[in-house]
Amino acid sequence: ENMLLPRYSNSTVHGPAVPVLSMEGSDSEITSNGGPSVSLRQKASSLMASSAAAYRSKPASFWALLALSGGAMLTAFPAASLLSRLYYNGGGQSKWILSWSAVAGWPIPALLLLPCYLFGDASPTWPPSPWLCFWYALLGLLSAADNLMYAWAYEYLPASTASLVAASSLAFSAVFGRLIVGKKNRIGLSTLNAIVVITAGVVIIALDSGSDRYPGITGRQYALGFALDVAGSALHGLIFALSELVFDKHLSNGGDGAAATRFHVVLEQQAAVSLSAFAFTSAGLAATDGFAAMRREAAGFTAAGGGAAGYAMVVGWSAATFQLGVLGATGVVYLGSTVLAGVLNAVRVPLTSVAAVVWFHDPMSGFKILSLVITVWGFGSYMVGHSSAKKTARERGSSPQQHRRQNQIRS
Repeated sequence: ENMLLPRYSNSTVHGPAVPVLSMEGSDSEITSNGGPSVSLRQKASSLMASSAAAYRSKPASFWALLALSGGAMLTAFPAASLLSRLYYNGGGQSKWILSWSAVAGWPIPALLLLPCYLFGDASPTWPPSPWLCFWYALLGLLSAADNLMYAWAYEYLPASTASLVAASSLAFSAVFGRLIVGKKNRIGLSTLNAIVVITAGVVIIALDSGSDRYPGITGRQYALGFALDVAGSALHGLIFALSELVFDKHLSNGGDGAAATRFHVVLEQQAAVSLSAFAFTSAGLAATDGFAAMRREAAGFTAAGGGAAGYAMVVGWSAATFQLGVLGATGVVYLGSTVLAGVLNAVRVPLTSVAAVVWFHDPMSGFKILSLVITVWGFGSYMVGHSSAKKTARERGSSPQQHRRQNQIRS
């Protein structure tokens, strides 16, 4: 059934009859050596079976938390990016104020911890070790610098361009994850392909820098925003990798099965790191007379209804969305890996780019469309290759067990 059957050609050809493969069984494929390969239906069944096995290998709470964390990244981060552009469009001018708003929502994860302590089985990680305090302070400093770089980039770049350049964080996440964390973030051919393709998309944006420059932005300012966007993406990948290292070394999740029951450590780390970043950013804001500038900006703000109310709405929602996005990213790093967080961070690129074109009427040149397509293609190739690699690894891991079962049956 469903096999490629040989038949012989009746054409007048000198020499022996030439077998021709009949194409009966339309869902089969031909391998390079001429033999029949696994049908597409069987491949789909195998993929579904492997996905079901992966799902059953972890508790439902694990997948629920991973889905919530990934969903927070894919919704909150694009919203925060658009609000950053709205802040500048409405008359905001301070990079320190925008970066301060990104960490002003640090009480959100702290408040979410209270139900875990009061109604759950979680207990505070207290007192934290000196090394853990060091890591919290270092991650807070890096986060403050990262937010400042992105605030600078969004002043000079359209939101769609800034998000496309930020897709380079996938490459940095893969590299730093491999160098810092190790085997959990392996770099295979699919990862290398995605890095090259997405980097090519960023280069295309750089070559087309003149088509989407806002009026009043000089070429030097555009180049500075572009460079700081790439630097911020690199720092973003480094923060992902260092966060995963902290989880592995100082806040061990006890394996996938226990990760869901110890998810409160994600909230603890995010609250501590955001508080540290808030302290660093507040010091910079005070040094630049930023708190007084808030009142001046609010008086002349024109977006979101204008005035102090519109200003407070934009800054407040920026604080909330950015904090939820970072919390989701930290959860993905804890439950998954640095590379997975980098992948989801790249997924938000088309969402942000399209939304920026619709709401802010960002210029969308042919080069930018090509860069968007290339970025999505790079992400898709990574996902397909990564899924195939994980399936192969599972099959290799299960093959010795299958051989033992077969030997037991034979004996």
